[in-house]
Amino acid sequence: MAEALKEVEVLLVEDNPTDAELCIRALKKSNLANKLVWVKDGAEALDFIFAKGAYSERTGMTVPKVILLDLRLPKVDGMEVLRQIKADPRTRTIPVVVLTSSKEDRDVAQSYQLGVNSFISKPVEFDEFAKTVSELGLYWLLMNHPPVAAK
Repeated sequence: MAEALKEVEVLLVEDNPTDAELCIRALKKSNLANKLVWVKDGAEALDFIFAKGAYSERTGMTVPKVILLDLRLPKVDGMEVLRQIKADPRTRTIPVVVLTSSKEDRDVAQSYQLGVNSFISKPVEFDEFAKTVSELGLYWLLMNHPPVAAK
């Protein structure tokens, strides 16, 4: 498992198994899910990102190329996860894409105030959802050139 966690390109933070499976399928279809890790709540996401708890063996390993973050999460909500990622110099340059069912203006505004790189409301229609995730993956993994994360 440690080897699989060494080079993570996509960290999917999603508590809904159906939405997670749709994301994973769409990324696999585009050959973008080889180095994907799925965590199911905000606390697990923070442990993974900051190499704590069950993920303490990740110390010194590469950071994800992109984090796909749901806002409505158990244990620690997505806004708090985003707040902690963007407050830490080691992780603030990791692109974070909020992928959520929320369409509320206050969620959009707060996400951008906290430093989110993109805010996308999950399409309800299956084909549109898959297309959106696939395009997200292509952009953030193949086209985008983020700065090297601080050590």
